[in-house]
Amino acid sequence: MTGAKTAVDWLASVAPDPDACRQEWERSPLGVALLPAGRAWDVLILPAGLGRPTLDVLTRCLDRPGPVLSDFGDDRTGFFVPPGTASRWLGTGVRSAGRGTWIVVPYPGRRSGDIRWLVPPDGTGTLTDPALLELAMHEAAAGLARDGGR
Repeated sequence: MTGAKTAVDWLASVAPDPDACRQEWERSPLGVALLPAGRAWDVLILPAGLGRPTLDVLTRCLDRPGPVLSDFGDDRTGFFVPPGTASRWLGTGVRSAGRGTWIVVPYPGRRSGDIRWLVPPDGTGTLTDPALLELAMHEAAAGLARDGGR
């Protein structure tokens, strides 16, 4: 099984009907699926300007963070974190998607409309640790403040 196929199976496993989701997703010209958050993962959504620098910090600390989504303008960057994180997260300007919410997810390995994977899922269920994400956000924000002060 290829990495993309494994990732598709992992993502589709949260859908109410995983087989129907997978079939529709693979046939859809848009290449996106609407999937429920809060089952296998939550998503923390960082605003423009903070998402990419936070990912840069994370990739310096980890071999591979969990899946990360972005829109093509980098206006929002979504980090996949363990379920339950969204209900406990306190952070100004950070949105969250957890139980009871749905997100648009592109098919792994394909370009899709206005959303893309910066770090595609590998199918193993690897997620970003929220405490490490928070530290990376602080370091990224500090770097942005330093750079903006020159």
